[in-house]
Amino acid sequence: MEPRNYRMVVSTVQDFVTASAIADRQLHHWLGVMKRYDTSALDEGRNQIAEGATLDYDTVSGRHGAYSRWRLRERKEQPFPGTWQSTLVVRSDPREDDHRTWIQFDVEHLPESSDVRPLRPNTPGLARLLLEALGAQDGLTDVDAIPRFIEPDDVEEVTEELCDLDRRLPILVASVPHGQDPEAWTSKVVEPAFKHLPGLAVMYVLHPDAQQSFQDTFTHHRVFGGGIRTYLPGVDPSWQADAQRHPVMSRATLEANPKRAAGILAALPQRLALRLPLPEPLDNLPVQRTRPRPAAHGSNLDELRAENATLNKMLDEAEQRENANADVVRDLRQQLQQAEEHAFDQAVENQELYAGLKDAERRIRALQTRLEKAGRHDLAHADVEEAADSADHPATFAEILDRLDEFPHLRFTGNQKITRELDAQCIGNWVEVAWDALHALDDYAAASAAGTAGGDFRHWCSHLPDDCAHPFPAGKVKMKESKTVGSREDWRRERTFPVPEAVHPSGKLFMEAHLRIGGGNMVSPRLYFHDDAPNTGFVYVGYLGPHPTNTKS
Repeated sequence: MEPRNYRMVVSTVQDFVTASAIADRQLHHWLGVMKRYDTSALDEGRNQIAEGATLDYDTVSGRHGAYSRWRLRERKEQPFPGTWQSTLVVRSDPREDDHRTWIQFDVEHLPESSDVRPLRPNTPGLARLLLEALGAQDGLTDVDAIPRFIEPDDVEEVTEELCDLDRRLPILVASVPHGQDPEAWTSKVVEPAFKHLPGLAVMYVLHPDAQQSFQDTFTHHRVFGGGIRTYLPGVDPSWQADAQRHPVMSRATLEANPKRAAGILAALPQRLALRLPLPEPLDNLPVQRTRPRPAAHGSNLDELRAENATLNKMLDEAEQRENANADVVRDLRQQLQQAEEHAFDQAVENQELYAGLKDAERRIRALQTRLEKAGRHDLAHADVEEAADSADHPATFAEILDRLDEFPHLRFTGNQKITRELDAQCIGNWVEVAWDALHALDDYAAASAAGTAGGDFRHWCSHLPDDCAHPFPAGKVKMKESKTVGSREDWRRERTFPVPEAVHPSGKLFMEAHLRIGGGNMVSPRLYFHDDAPNTGFVYVGYLGPHPTNTKS
């Protein structure tokens, strides 16, 4: 489920009094200048600052620290009735070892009806003002509202920031294509791509002069060619497998649809901000309640009417909060279901891979025993030479496309541009796995056309004929999509790929069968195919590219 709320959590070395004063000035500027509300007489409790707009303010100071909190509620009718709620907290806690002052800023949409999904807020102007004025930090890293260049002298410092165990925010590093002016590229491409990220992530642009030094440090986590990499907390530069956790967006994706690219880049930081537990000083704050300011004059009847209006307002706010909480609960339940499904699929795949490994070990021991009994001890324990077809693996997905004629029983009908773009995001052994998958599919297609396959491709991989030279793990094969994917028209369209009219009169077909080429990050490439070998003699590969949208996207 895509995130809906905005949340910024940063800290500052400013003391509580100074930070609160700065936050108060920026809030007044945001409300009075940018929103044009009346901020001339703000006080503790509830302040009516415009028709349909209220500001609640409370502040507490004691032995467990201090906090100041402002909550703006704005009633809006369009595009449907609801309330926009913005909450700013400045918090200090003397029990914290480093005596930081924490700043939290949340923006959420509360629809009147529980049947309406909340709207996603844009990056609020107040977030940018606070970042510029407070000297905000996340661990060792300064958090700015605009991207900063990584110069050669900065690489060591940025390396420490990326590996900092205390950081909470993702760090996005954009590269500059060869031959492009860094300033112009940043203005034209990077800044629009980063427009939703202030307060959600740390933003860098890797200057071409610093690229080699950076790549030497992050051999397995490189970014180049105009791509942008999202480095999640906990980077380990020396561990190749860790690179899969840190997704890369290619230059082609950035330029194809800049607006969509900006949304994709912001989705993961926004999701992390909402799911990551709050720092303890922020997490232990009491719930903010509506506190009406007492009327200066009036009869008992006027006071009762005012109190009644306040109680009705509190009931309305409680109902909105209940609807919002119900929405959160639904999302959490769906995430739990997805996690359970993923854990089950992973357990099945691991079990099948382990069973295949043990079977291979048994076969090897049996062959070694036979050779020893035949007196060929030299062969039984000799080093195995690399097979010719393994040594001849393509190096890129582009090369795979150029060599598709090596598979006489396969026909590729997919978008070659999407497949080639994988090269800019490729990690690990994706190319090798895709090549092995095509070999296995080609062998299966020949058997399927001859009527000797004995079942579908998953069955083929689980019961590989003795004379078959191209195995593929059955755990990486899925012959059906989930019911959720199959029931959503937009997701079905993403999995509908071209086929000859001899296969389907419409010239396209919804393909469910697919192979897991890679995983561990946002790309997680998949290969979709349709077995029509019993009819036309071919297996049609309709797609080889990033994972299509699903419940985990």
